[in-house]
Amino acid sequence: MLIAHLPSGYVLGRLARRWRREPSGVVAAAMLGSVIPDIDMLYFYLIDGGRTHHHAYITHWPLFWATIGAASLSLGRLLGSPRLPSIAIFFAGAMLHMALDTVASPIMWLAPFSHRPFELVEVPASYGNWVLSFVLHWTFALELVICAWALRLGWLRSPLPAGASQKGS
Repeated sequence: MLIAHLPSGYVLGRLARRWRREPSGVVAAAMLGSVIPDIDMLYFYLIDGGRTHHHAYITHWPLFWATIGAASLSLGRLLGSPRLPSIAIFFAGAMLHMALDTVASPIMWLAPFSHRPFELVEVPASYGNWVLSFVLHWTFALELVICAWALRLGWLRSPLPAGASQKGS
């Protein structure tokens, strides 16, 4: 995924608010969770120098997020935190990131126990630039659909001029 992580988090947060009537903080938590695994890009560019694919780092291990999420939710419940929905949706966003990356990029779902990467579709290096190879591959259409969905949800939520009606909300 190149462009759809943040929009996917927005969609997740909006759906959580609609289905569960959660507080508005869940949208921000879902959006943050959906992009936080890519925090490893700082290390990738500033320290590693691009030698290791950033999906090999711990922030792209689904079991890392599942473990930290379970511990955070357990501690939050033990302490009686009113933020449990936001905590849950944050980690759901991180797991959504992993699932979306798996579509066309290798993710090690069982790391650290197994470093075998898994991806649904391998995007061949058809062009000299890897970004161009991804953007011109059919899987990029999924990203565009997610972005369009997020834009539609945002548009339906935006205030309308006085006297206008809003359908489908």
